[in-house]
Amino acid sequence: MKGVVLAGGLGTRLLPLTKVTNKHLLPIYDRPMIYYPIQALVNAGIRDIMLVTGGNNAGDFLKLLGNGKEFGLRHLNYTYQEGEGGIADALRLAEHFADGEPICVILGDNIIEGHVAYAAEAFRQQKIGAKILLKEVKDPQRFGVPVLDGERVVKIEEKPAHPRSAYAVTGLYFYDAQVFDIIKTLKPSGRGELEITDVNNAYIAAGTLTWDLLDGWWTDAGTIESLHLANELVGRTGANKREG
Repeated sequence: MKGVVLAGGLGTRLLPLTKVTNKHLLPIYDRPMIYYPIQALVNAGIRDIMLVTGGNNAGDFLKLLGNGKEFGLRHLNYTYQEGEGGIADALRLAEHFADGEPICVILGDNIIEGHVAYAAEAFRQQKIGAKILLKEVKDPQRFGVPVLDGERVVKIEEKPAHPRSAYAVTGLYFYDAQVFDIIKTLKPSGRGELEITDVNNAYIAAGTLTWDLLDGWWTDAGTIESLHLANELVGRTGANKREG
């Protein structure tokens, strides 16, 4: 399984902090934000990783990360997203890198307390389709929200004003190679972006999407409030714990 870290975008919700740098290079406790999603993939047993970045500070990722030696990697791949076309548009750029293999995708501002090795192994056994990770949150309207029928996800609604469950779809996804064909069929949403929720709903329609609950705490760091929370959580407990 290969890994893709999506670290593009302009980080406008974090202005003025992002006037001078990519948001994924901002500090979370004692290290840059981008370290956390890369370590999450490494802890899941993934060693072949691509970083999708963008904006005016893309070269800073190369200066910071190099070939990924700090994470025990022999090589780290990079590609560049022009503009802000959305998560699915950024993922589209990894098609050549994926080369038909299953992938684990993580958003560059997502930070977890534990690990996702159990979900990665479950998806390796699953072989086809997609897997998402859910987490109960206080503010599901900020995220993609699953509509559940018993143990089955029947639909995902993007940032609904009236969420139909208390769960958020976290920024960790597992996909087979069909994901790139699905992305090619997408139309831009009202935000002018290719939405990852539409990708997940396509897998739901095909009957090949599964889900697991994410262990431990989870947060994004895309707003001032969630950036502050991420610093608090990592300072209190640490992140990317391998045990459990």
